[in-house]
Amino acid sequence: MELFGTAGIRGGVNERVTPELALSVGRAAGQDGGEFVVGHDGRVTSPALADAVVSGLESAGVQVVHVGRVPTPALAYASQGRRGVMVTASHNPPTDNGLKLFADGREYGDEAETVVESRVEEGVEPAAWDTWGDTLTEEILPVYRAAVADYARGFGADPERLTVAVDCGNGMAGVATPQVLRALGADVVSTEANVDGRFPARGSKPTPETLGAFGRFVADAGVDVGIAHDGDADRIVLVDGDGDIVHEDTVLAMLAEQYTGAAAVDDPVVVTTPNASGRIDERVESAGGRVERVRLGALHEGIARERRGAMSDTEVVFAAEPWKHIHPAFGGWTDGVASAAVLTRLIAAERLAQRRAAVTERPYRKVSIDCPDSRKPAVMAALEADLPDVFPESESATEHGVRLSFPDDSWVLVRPSGTESYVRVYAESDAVDALVEDVRAAVESAVESAGP
Repeated sequence: MELFGTAGIRGGVNERVTPELALSVGRAAGQDGGEFVVGHDGRVTSPALADAVVSGLESAGVQVVHVGRVPTPALAYASQGRRGVMVTASHNPPTDNGLKLFADGREYGDEAETVVESRVEEGVEPAAWDTWGDTLTEEILPVYRAAVADYARGFGADPERLTVAVDCGNGMAGVATPQVLRALGADVVSTEANVDGRFPARGSKPTPETLGAFGRFVADAGVDVGIAHDGDADRIVLVDGDGDIVHEDTVLAMLAEQYTGAAAVDDPVVVTTPNASGRIDERVESAGGRVERVRLGALHEGIARERRGAMSDTEVVFAAEPWKHIHPAFGGWTDGVASAAVLTRLIAAERLAQRRAAVTERPYRKVSIDCPDSRKPAVMAALEADLPDVFPESESATEHGVRLSFPDDSWVLVRPSGTESYVRVYAESDAVDALVEDVRAAVESAVESAGP
């Protein structure tokens, strides 16, 4: 049984993330004891699945605090000092749902997930009837929103003359980002801010395709900047005043440079992932810091690794993978609402065009190639053996998939998706289209050769 991917458990609610599974995961996680906070996103199936999680936790004998319908970052915030379970499939389609587990504001790591997975597979009996837990309710949203606003005030300038459009995409950002930005003083125009788990306005994943109408709105309305979120508000996309999406690695580079330059230590560290652009290294190094990489979905592990080996003058100041940012001084979770607040104040102090001008935006592409989950191990083994021969001028590394680095600082990364039936290809090069197509051909051949 493989329950957990790179971002918790996800899948169709009739085939994978069923009420029965939610109950089993709740009871399995509840063996760790203590107090659990439970929340859910706005999907149609989320309340029922949250109730199943609560039943599992209570029958394990733990105390439950139900915070209701909230963004994932708010649930993570609420899990500080205790454990938490969030029912969400993030940016997946409305037919899916999922479960994310937290401990003290951080997602469960691989070891903790493996323990829960083993318990689910083996089965866990309920606790004695007279030791079952019960459930209290708690309103966390106002507290979370106030905390985000207070944190963001440490950056940039008051956005009183800034107009920000926020595309909430019928997701949980509708109850968080517009409210926080207004509390900071920005003029906010929100779109699709009604929470609707069917996502009628656009897909829950903010992409160039799904954000086309929003981009046109930003350009036509003459607002200063646009912000878009995914279904549970842990991701953020930035749109400039012309309605064009700002590349996710440019956003990451701007934030990383800000955190590095403001650090009060001699060795500020930014943790990111192998698919992240070299533009991040460039801006961090120019600000006096260094970049360390960790596999996708494991930013918390990278932060922990750097902290374990840290000297007195070392500090992890920022951690991010594309679209997903951790602000360590605020908390150990991915928080798109906090990113929206910090970016708004930074752009109020120095407009987006000026901040962006300092970042070298080399051509970058990402493609997804269909690959059944059952074929992924064979495909990756074949690519590990064959890709270096296809590109003999490259240096190969296989720690996080297959990554090829070229003498001109171009690079390409091939890795299996942990949440969907794809093999992902990421590349950065002045000749990125040709590079990607050559790699695509190799991946498609490996998929076909891997059999059924």
